[in-house]
Amino acid sequence: MKKRRTLIITICVVIIGIVLGVVFNGRASREATPPDTVAVTRGDIVRTVLVDGSLVMPNKAYLSFGTTGTVIEVLVEEGSNVTKDQVLARLDAPSLESSVEIAELQVEIAEEQVKAARAQYKASSTDITKANWEIAKFNLEIAKLNLESAELNLEKAVIVAPFDGVVSDITVTEGDEISTAILATPAISLVDTSDIEMRGFIDEIDISMVKAGQAANITLDALPDEEINGRVAFISLVGTTLAGIVVYDTTMTLENPVDELRDGMTATAKVIIERRDDVLFIPNKALIGSWENPKVLVLVDEQVEEREITLGLTDGTKTEVLSGLEEGEKVVLPAPGEQPSFFFTM
Repeated sequence: MKKRRTLIITICVVIIGIVLGVVFNGRASREATPPDTVAVTRGDIVRTVLVDGSLVMPNKAYLSFGTTGTVIEVLVEEGSNVTKDQVLARLDAPSLESSVEIAELQVEIAEEQVKAARAQYKASSTDITKANWEIAKFNLEIAKLNLESAELNLEKAVIVAPFDGVVSDITVTEGDEISTAILATPAISLVDTSDIEMRGFIDEIDISMVKAGQAANITLDALPDEEINGRVAFISLVGTTLAGIVVYDTTMTLENPVDELRDGMTATAKVIIERRDDVLFIPNKALIGSWENPKVLVLVDEQVEEREITLGLTDGTKTEVLSGLEEGEKVVLPAPGEQPSFFFTM
């Protein structure tokens, strides 16, 4: 029994020794390891608001025929560049063409009748010749209106580009029959690729900081190497709820679009709220205390000292230092896994 007790005591002493050794060795190791630091740096601080959205080409046209008939010509292909008033497709419409020809002939006849009535009036200025001249002029106006109506009906058999753009879709081919049931279906779609903008949503928390005219940097998921300069053009006064969050529609113009841009591309804009150039700054993780009473730990001659500082603009990752530090000084960073002790209460 005595030997057993002695053995148990011996084991306990050994375990305690091991634990104490680990503790003291760990403490000694930490004391011997210098803290992680970062130098006070000079550069630019930009405060931004993120806006998620997509690119939109707002100037689109979905073109269709205005009358029935057989498609006789499709003069463009998908991707074709077209100019305003260019004919894109037409129907075989002989009856409409005949109506225009008849209306043109009626105008010519009416013009001759006006000339004859006028000559009679000049030769014999009576009430009857004057009335005949007035009737002839009235008939000419009717003939012109009939011609205009016939030409408008003929135009319905032709699709014309309303602006310069690119053909984005064609749903008809030569020989297709256009019936009354499909008149409203677009035959050719056109988009103006020179007019492109970004549309997105601003969170209600940030809406008070964003104003029309502010510059923005726009990045695209599909073109990560391209950065487009933009500017806030419109902010809705009416909020909508999206996934339980109140947001406001915004539109941004693009100031340097590139050829690769496409309608619908996912985009993110950083709206520049405020910026400071060539200022001292430190990473936010080096801060301790609070916004009202900020401090840092500075490494001076291998010793760590606490120092009060004055802060300026922050971008959420780094913060401007107005006083209390000099460029190149080393500030201490928290150890890996250590929670930051600074609280932003701006």
